[in-house]
Amino acid sequence: MADNRRRRSLFVSFLLSVFLACLCLAPVPATAQRRKLRFGVNGEFKILQVADMHFANGATTRCQNVLPSQKAHCSDLNTTIFMSRVIAAEKPDLIVFTGDNIFGFDVKDAVKSLNAAFAPAIASKIPWVAILGNHDQESIFTRQQVMNHIVKLPNTLSQVNPPEAAHYIDGFGNYNLQIHGAADSKLQNKSVLNLYFIDSGDYSSVPYMEGYDWIKTSQQFWFDRTSKRLQREYNAKPNPQEGIAPGLAYFHIPLPEFWSFDSKNATKGVRQEGTSAASTNSGFFTTLVARGDVKSVFVGHDHVNDFCGELKGLNLCYGGGFGYHAYGKAGWARRARVVVVDLNKKRKGKWGDVKSIKTWKRLDDKHLSVIDSQVLWKSSANKLVVR
Repeated sequence: MADNRRRRSLFVSFLLSVFLACLCLAPVPATAQRRKLRFGVNGEFKILQVADMHFANGATTRCQNVLPSQKAHCSDLNTTIFMSRVIAAEKPDLIVFTGDNIFGFDVKDAVKSLNAAFAPAIASKIPWVAILGNHDQESIFTRQQVMNHIVKLPNTLSQVNPPEAAHYIDGFGNYNLQIHGAADSKLQNKSVLNLYFIDSGDYSSVPYMEGYDWIKTSQQFWFDRTSKRLQREYNAKPNPQEGIAPGLAYFHIPLPEFWSFDSKNATKGVRQEGTSAASTNSGFFTTLVARGDVKSVFVGHDHVNDFCGELKGLNLCYGGGFGYHAYGKAGWARRARVVVVDLNKKRKGKWGDVKSIKTWKRLDDKHLSVIDSQVLWKSSANKLVVR
């Protein structure tokens, strides 16, 4: 049995090496950044969140906090295998990496590690995006250099920063993606779901304010401005819609408001460690609630928390630790979060606006078990009639 595991690990390592060699020679598709995302013919858009891979050097990087029976042959390749399995099982429309994609302190070659970390997503040819955590820049690359490399990889829709805000916005990896209505529907050219990706930084640079970083005023200004612009477009002709299209926000470091929940009052999931938020509250939670379009926030950072909790109409959700070189809890399976957004079905069978937002998690066990399925948000029954 041990020999089989060893052969499997070597085979995966060989395949990954071949893939990475091809990746270095492959040109980035010119259409990658211009690809329009839309709901499928089934009226569904599925997102896979991968939180905290902590990828380092592949087969030579050992796993953290696994069972004794797993230690001998466990490495970064287990993270790679898990990602390939869950992508094949879920077939998402978008893969979102929410930071600490690599563990910079242990990385020998930042380019190779980044390429290897994202390799299963790239191989799947599914659109994917990434934001940064607090460990991605801890090798030879700055945060800007890490994002500069990421945006050049195949099939990614990641952006360093929005062009209209690049001169003032803090951080690297702030951007928005619009998900258009289903093809052949009245909303096929209108964004009915808006995704916000925000750089929550790494560590505080303010004297006497130690700890983790936070989402700055400039980023909140960009979010507010972008949200209002998207609402104007949603309400505009042709096919004007009432209200505002729902949104989802992804970043790495949790907001202080995550402290509001434990295993008892969370809607689903568990708390097994504290919330490692910034020591100051920059008010982003209040900004999100005031705008009202974002229905759920998804973060990583605290690997053995995987709960969702609702506060003032906003869902706060952890992804749960994904990577095997990241700290975890022996016997508590690594996991990924899936989010599915469904459309309303209108007259004559055509798809309309967003009906609901659901989520569940996949465990890295024998059966890729599905746990903690829940509805995060439903539209009002008398709301948003497509004209």
